[in-house]
Amino acid sequence: MVLEENVLDVDTYLMLRGKVKWKPLTKEQAEKALENSLYTVVAYENGKPVGMGRVVGDGAVICYVQDLIVVPEYQGSGIGYRLLQNIKEFVLELKIPGTEMMFDLMCAKGREHFYKKCGFIERPTDKLGPGMIQYL
Repeated sequence: MVLEENVLDVDTYLMLRGKVKWKPLTKEQAEKALENSLYTVVAYENGKPVGMGRVVGDGAVICYVQDLIVVPEYQGSGIGYRLLQNIKEFVLELKIPGTEMMFDLMCAKGREHFYKKCGFIERPTDKLGPGMIQYL
């Protein structure tokens, strides 16, 4: 498997989203989303895209894993872990020395165990409330 950084194109992004049955986006939405990303990484197996990750945020206080996709036939093979580790390395390079940065995500239902293994904690906790969302 090969990882390539910041090469994710609109067609590949939309194809990978479709493989995991995420909500369809228009090409215009996908273009703008990719343009405004801090970082993208694509996993290739035999030249074929089989996964991707995308980070958004300000690069100083918060970085957010907006997308982490591995096509179903490759799930469980370690690709998601490698993508997430690659993303974490990128985020750590942005971190201002002596400061703390939030590294957040909202995982798909049923994927909590994977993210816990990668060091994330579930909310709410005794100090943190639940995550919230509003669709506009």
